[in-house]
Amino acid sequence: MKYALGPVLYYWPKTETESFYQQAMRSSADIIYLGESVCTKRREMKVGDWLALAKTVAQSGKQVVLSTLALLQAPSELNELKRYVENGEFLIEANDLGTVNMAAERGLPFVAGHALNCYNAYTLRLLHKQGMTRWCMPVELSRDWLGKVLEQCGELGFRRGFEVEVLGYGHLPLAYSARCFTARSENRGKDECETCCIKYPQGRAMRSQEDQQVFVLNGIQTMSGYCYNLGNELSGMQELVDIVRLSPQGVETLTMLEQFRANENAQQPLALAGSSDCNGYWRRVAGLELVQ
Repeated sequence: MKYALGPVLYYWPKTETESFYQQAMRSSADIIYLGESVCTKRREMKVGDWLALAKTVAQSGKQVVLSTLALLQAPSELNELKRYVENGEFLIEANDLGTVNMAAERGLPFVAGHALNCYNAYTLRLLHKQGMTRWCMPVELSRDWLGKVLEQCGELGFRRGFEVEVLGYGHLPLAYSARCFTARSENRGKDECETCCIKYPQGRAMRSQEDQQVFVLNGIQTMSGYCYNLGNELSGMQELVDIVRLSPQGVETLTMLEQFRANENAQQPLALAGSSDCNGYWRRVAGLELVQ
């Protein structure tokens, strides 16, 4: 099994972003995703910066994938997207069907990101015909669902044509909107946001009246309040999953990566807490639940 570090979903200062990836290059991650996939207004790292960083990371022996926006809204974003797609060296992750189309028109392979609404084998077959070489399953789906879909892919004759990736750690992006929830939480309009999300390096927590952290706001994303953690589910992924993705929450994610590796065969179980961790979706129960 391989392990990937997903793109940083939060807005970090450029120095902190570069520092994180310097440490990530020394980690045991097999694959590192780079790029801005949430909001084009986050300009600490520009397209040229990401492409330069990609070359540096690739020199460390990691596979580099360039992640793209999950919600394209303006012509300027299409121009930047074209630079990513036509980079000439690195695989891209498509989080929007516009990116899929752009890659397919150029005959380029791509990763189908978990933001794509892909819920059955027929959709996967279509994406595979367009150039999909890896598929990251939507975050709200279960192990049972994955097994059934892959069985259907086998019946359709293309199961071995793509890798399967599962997001196994981090706050899950549950919904996307053209509005910016972080800006709204500060009574700002989206156009006057002043990229206030940089003040929340792990998103802004939302609590219920019962003081339960039910969501995390991250720009246009509404994320799970608890941290998704499939570190104790790895042995059950055999024959189904090729790559487990960890979504960076900070440098501590690199430590979590080593804990995942150590527990791949259920030899060193992770200590999880129901007040902060969850695995419900994978177990086909309510997402906030933790099934031990």
